[in-house]
Amino acid sequence: MTRLPSCFIGLCSVLIAGPLFADTDDWPYPEDIPVTGPVTVGLAGEKPADIVRYLMAGGALSASISPDGEFVAYSSRVSGEPQLWVVAATGGASTQLTFGGGMRTFHWAPDGQSLLVARDADGNERNGYYLLSVDGTSESVVLPQTDAYRQFGTFSGDGERFLYASTERNGRDFDIFVADLEGGEPEVIYEGEFGFFPVSWQPGGNLVLVSETRGEDANDMHLLDIESGELTPLFQPEVASSYEGFAWLPDGSGFYLSTNQDREFAALAFYSVEQGTLDFRSTPEADVGDVTITSDGRYLAWTTNEEGYSKLHGLSLEDGSDLAMPELPEGVYTAAFAKAAPVLMVRISGPAIPGDVWTWSPNTQETSQSFRSSLAGLSPESFIVPQPLSYAARDGVTLRGLLYRPAADHCEEAPAVVVDVHGGPTGQSRPRFEPIAQYLANVCVAIFDVNVRGSTGYGKTYARLDNQEKRLDSVRDLVDTAEFLARDETLNADRIAVMGGSYGGYMVNAVLGAYPDVFDAGISMVGVSDWVRALDEASPFLKASDRIEYGDIREEKWQEFYRENSPINTAHKIRVPVLMQHGANDPRDPVTESDRIVRIIRNNEGTVRYMRFPDEGHSLRRQRNRVAFYRTVAEFLEEHI
Repeated sequence: MTRLPSCFIGLCSVLIAGPLFADTDDWPYPEDIPVTGPVTVGLAGEKPADIVRYLMAGGALSASISPDGEFVAYSSRVSGEPQLWVVAATGGASTQLTFGGGMRTFHWAPDGQSLLVARDADGNERNGYYLLSVDGTSESVVLPQTDAYRQFGTFSGDGERFLYASTERNGRDFDIFVADLEGGEPEVIYEGEFGFFPVSWQPGGNLVLVSETRGEDANDMHLLDIESGELTPLFQPEVASSYEGFAWLPDGSGFYLSTNQDREFAALAFYSVEQGTLDFRSTPEADVGDVTITSDGRYLAWTTNEEGYSKLHGLSLEDGSDLAMPELPEGVYTAAFAKAAPVLMVRISGPAIPGDVWTWSPNTQETSQSFRSSLAGLSPESFIVPQPLSYAARDGVTLRGLLYRPAADHCEEAPAVVVDVHGGPTGQSRPRFEPIAQYLANVCVAIFDVNVRGSTGYGKTYARLDNQEKRLDSVRDLVDTAEFLARDETLNADRIAVMGGSYGGYMVNAVLGAYPDVFDAGISMVGVSDWVRALDEASPFLKASDRIEYGDIREEKWQEFYRENSPINTAHKIRVPVLMQHGANDPRDPVTESDRIVRIIRNNEGTVRYMRFPDEGHSLRRQRNRVAFYRTVAEFLEEHI
């Protein structure tokens, strides 16, 4: 691995021992509380480029098109943490709308004159809602922050009301509320148990589609009459399935959606409200997503997930002909038509694209780039396109992943390897913009983004191969992955580390203790160590799905299973150096999950570096904290592999 200079011209990034805030939850190791100092990125064109340039490369983290198709709102952390910006759909200068902390999500109000913005406090995920004018000069509180968890649902057709789910009643179950955008006391219209979430309001009607959580990768669907409060089951198949992307016809008579009901992969389907029938319209051997329709009902669009890359499809509903879709850069897409105009917005994340936004009109076939992301002075040619690989686990299950293989001329010897495990567990490593993978590949470290069993994108069966008692099979997949990579003579798997965040952090904690001789180092971010406590203390969002993915922790059966099969039981066997990171406000995996495993490693005189951020939650949202942590990641890997 190419050795990095510790300082560059100008100021250096500094980690200082000592608390950032007075309240550190009485954690007795003040050296674990990071404080960041000023940072520079070195000179443009310098080789190797500083890791900070890769972190500064950025684009639209998320995006949404205005109802009239004239503007795109997007989030970006270019100012230091995620903020809301707006730009003309045809491109031009962007205007920053938010300036405070905690911005999480945003939704265009139906009149297009304002946006409903959700904010939390230091990553605690307890959102308040604020109505912000599109020019950013006027803002009002719609729902103040409380201790309750909330999730936005859908606006009414007239734009005067919106639905959301909240745990205000008992702290665990999500009830459905209707609120007035102008303020006033919200009204409960349905009391739920665990996870009930409103998702789409019937045009011109009183019916609302409600999703009930049924595990990590599935949901049941209901129709809620908001006038009577009556909830009618819609989809409750014996084998749990997923239902997403509801696109109503303008007259409210039915809707298109993506679903894997009775199938391995999610297909494009249509449901008729009057006839009560579900008809499949497109059934590829790949997941359909991003189903969206124009407000006049003329055009339908959707994406498919093909080997991780998105492919865009379109249909004229007038004559049934396929649309000639625009040629866009390769990557992972998020697509949606404007609510009141025939304009399609597509956000793209790809190996060298941090987050571009394009718009396209099916009427005129005109394509515009609304927003172009920045590579922070890095050459696009230096970015690696990952190589998809597949291989067999010891029990015959086909495993998959993406290999970021360093260019041969970058390396004096075969590169060391980092196996990166995604979160979820029902997620998928796809060819998105991955700044850390790109940085490491450019300093001659190979990255393998693994999709162990339990990952999505490869069919319903594959996504459920790690459920409940099968949990440890996916941990064993990491051992088989290391053995597979060791057979590649162009890699040096004698120097191999494992890294992951959230569920991926759990996987790191588990494999280092259960298989202590496989990896040479580990990096665990916001990971679980004790499933009994983690499942019991998890946020209500997770409790709703955890019952099926992991088993209901209220039952003695599952308490006993996880008492025996949690990483905390094998932490004393960890013999390799570990870097751990956690946010003190994490509502998903409580910070005590990392605290406990750090204590055990230290009590056994192991090597562990801990970065415990007091102003973060389940992810690092502030750029200064990201810089501090990932610079430490680079130093850690340089030292240990």
